[in-house]
Amino acid sequence: MSVPFPARPIRIERVIARLNIGGPARHTILLTRHHRDMGFVSELVAGRESPGEGNMLWLAAQNGVEPVIIPALGRELSPLRDPAVLFALYRRFRRLRPDVVHTHTAKAGAVGRMAAWLARVPVRIHTFHGHVFSGYFSPAKTRFFIELEKRLARISTRIIVLGQRQQAEILGLGIGRLEQYVQVPLGLDLSAFLRAGEHAGELRSELGIPEDAPLVAIVARLVPIKNHDVFLRAAALVSEQLPDARFLIVGDGPEKARLEALAEQMGLREQILFLGFRDDLPRIYADCDATALSSNNEGMPVALIESLAAATPAVATDVGETRAVISDGKSGFVVPPSDPGALAGALLELLGSRERAREMGLAGRSHVYPRFSIERLASDLAGLYTSLLQEKGMR
Repeated sequence: MSVPFPARPIRIERVIARLNIGGPARHTILLTRHHRDMGFVSELVAGRESPGEGNMLWLAAQNGVEPVIIPALGRELSPLRDPAVLFALYRRFRRLRPDVVHTHTAKAGAVGRMAAWLARVPVRIHTFHGHVFSGYFSPAKTRFFIELEKRLARISTRIIVLGQRQQAEILGLGIGRLEQYVQVPLGLDLSAFLRAGEHAGELRSELGIPEDAPLVAIVARLVPIKNHDVFLRAAALVSEQLPDARFLIVGDGPEKARLEALAEQMGLREQILFLGFRDDLPRIYADCDATALSSNNEGMPVALIESLAAATPAVATDVGETRAVISDGKSGFVVPPSDPGALAGALLELLGSRERAREMGLAGRSHVYPRFSIERLASDLAGLYTSLLQEKGMR
């Protein structure tokens, strides 16, 4: 009697432009690890980040993930370097013959999907963690990227978006067909944030902030799209009502020097602390009364999910999938973009009663966990990969 040869494990090649500090890098590292633990052959390919961006290689090492680095993959499109990147990915895919190539971020999505199509990879998926079609580039460059994405959609098996609003925005630009879209919310390792209360008092002690001083943090890269100017102006308005309030700016980036100068000009030297990149975010959330996000454009903000998992209520601008994370009026507040007064008003409402803020924070924790857990995300995508391969008669 013949014994059937066991099916080989599904092989996944995950491609991201760079592992700079932020949600997409965290997302891809954790997925690579969890899919490997689930029995897939799961590998991560990435480029190098720009100088001063910082990276999350420490998280990769922590999770036993060794990314394959193609230095020129990077962020910016380059007619000189990109053909070499495309060829390198094509050769890799032809040699390894993955069942699935899943790309993340715009540049990796372009060269990764083209290389996978040329290499005849059966399943080609791209995730939009956000999009660059608003607030990033000139109108001409934006039109170019939209046209490029329309063409890339034609060689994509599925297009993953984080929620309904993002799907409507991208599909409304004529990118892909409705039946190609799948909504898959983010998933993160939230275990440390669920235990954030264990660190209560540590950050305030480190920074010399009194226990009774209202404390607000913004956790975001210091880049124009995050619109920290609005946060600083809101901080000034809050300080008029609550002179003891303190504000933490957590993150780094090219806007740092300008924002420091602006805070000085606004007379906020004593109220604002620039902390740079931190890898102890649970300690930060544990001592904050509220967090804020002032972005002009977002996908599904990781900082908000982590803040609420730590039971710290949040105020954020109404962009991207913010409303999928914050239940407005229950776990925080959603305010219009570019409106310092609205942001300040919502923060003052949270800071006015620590008891109410705590109740809203706990409501936020119940909302985001396990809804946004890495276990749920890994399971969702494993099911998607398997079903798509079954449709092609490969499983």
